Amino acid sequence: MNGAEAFIETLAASGVEVCFANPGTSEMQLVAAVDRQHGMRAILGLFEGVVTGAADGYGRMADKPAVTLLHLGPGLGNGLANLHNARKAGSPIVNMVGEHATYHKHFNAPLTSDTEGVARPMSDWVRTSASERDLAQAGAEAFAVAQSYPGKVATVIVPANHAWTEGSAAVPPLALSPAPKVSADAIAAAAEVLLNGDGPICLFLGGRALRADALREAGRIAAATGCRLVAETFATRHQRGAGRVAVEKLPYFGEQAQAFLAEFKTIVFCGTEPPVSFFAYPDKPSWLSPDGANLVRLASMREDANHALSGLASALGAPAEPALVQQPTSFEATPGKLNSASVGAILAALLPANAIVSDEGATQGGASMLMCAGAAKHDWLQLTGGSIGQGLPLAVGAAVACPDRKVIALHGDGGAMYTNQALWTMAREKLDVTTIILNNGSYAILNIELMRVGVQNPGPKALSMLDLTNPAINWSQISEGMGVAATRCETAEEFRAALETAMAQKGPMLIEAML
Repeated sequence: MNGAEAFIETLAASGVEVCFANPGTSEMQLVAAVDRQHGMRAILGLFEGVVTGAADGYGRMADKPAVTLLHLGPGLGNGLANLHNARKAGSPIVNMVGEHATYHKHFNAPLTSDTEGVARPMSDWVRTSASERDLAQAGAEAFAVAQSYPGKVATVIVPANHAWTEGSAAVPPLALSPAPKVSADAIAAAAEVLLNGDGPICLFLGGRALRADALREAGRIAAATGCRLVAETFATRHQRGAGRVAVEKLPYFGEQAQAFLAEFKTIVFCGTEPPVSFFAYPDKPSWLSPDGANLVRLASMREDANHALSGLASALGAPAEPALVQQPTSFEATPGKLNSASVGAILAALLPANAIVSDEGATQGGASMLMCAGAAKHDWLQLTGGSIGQGLPLAVGAAVACPDRKVIALHGDGGAMYTNQALWTMAREKLDVTTIILNNGSYAILNIELMRVGVQNPGPKALSMLDLTNPAINWSQISEGMGVAATRCETAEEFRAALETAMAQKGPMLIEAML
């Protein structure tokens, strides 16, 4: 085998089934190796941010890594924003990044860069192969790192001559490390404050603690102690809906979050850390937990949340059945001109059982998230790292991981422009994704933020940088041009009819909701 063949065969033997790719000349040996690897699906993205975002969505839903194929340092650089989101999410991803042949780098060709330097900020682990025989070993190590609980971003840099040189061989998969478990002392400390700490008491959940099994244990804890259950603002994968344990959501804006938490005297954290404000603002708090509150860590993001919560429930002698089970809910959509509340009410009514929602709805998506809490059981994926342009690629990856489940991409119009090429991949792969573009012609969140940082009376130049109507973006035409059927809706009645059609059929469709 050459190095590329050994590398790809090692990844396949380890469990990689999908390659999201945007290759270039230096990756042709890797392309050929993927082509020859039976059982590995190759999916092309027309921008590296689509590739990395799709790998994130796949990792969140499959709980194992796909591999990305990226072209040198600049290609990796194009994909960094969604690798940032993936790293914050704890998603498992293996990146394979092509590099100039080792003997070519010193010539400083146009695409020469510090590829390791590009990779490090958004990777948990980076390694450049040392030889063609080392390349397979690097692949085995990368897979094992990526599968570290709950997931990590592992990047392998592949010099072209290591890929094309013969004399390599695949290596066996490495043993995977079990998820780290919290100590009995940590469980006992949490049990003590939940039973005897000053109240009100909150069990604050994030990461894998928002999976259905872990939430059930949290519900048992709530039944035993009367504590409230609160979730982090942006969740990697929140399994929710009627019949699952419900949690309250921490608000986004810092002062609202601080006010929300102010009453708690004791907060126990599982799967996440104490929350902080997304940004700094003049005369507003960064640290959101109440002064003087007793903050107790049960488990970090990288410790087994389900084990911690089930151990805590046992230590408390919690009842078998959880409290706070979500009941079905329904909402009336206001007839006539479409607004975000009507979108939410209609989506909640029509959301299929076991659906997956990739939510980058921003200012216009909040109503949908709230109203769908009592809809049929579903998974809700959010913008964990705050870098917009995630929602469409995330939906691609989720649909690849779960081909028998309906995926809905709920997306603001501004953020969707960052990675609109994802629509082309949806069409090419015939993915069962319904995209709902919430078109308000604005970066509306930035209009709010302009006021929050204290800018008074912004002028026309400032406002023009937040406006998307000159010229107006026609998402239906963009979608059709990418090969995805589209419809534009201006009333609640039109939106309901379009969504009913989309939910009744397989394959990609875009609904442009004019708000």
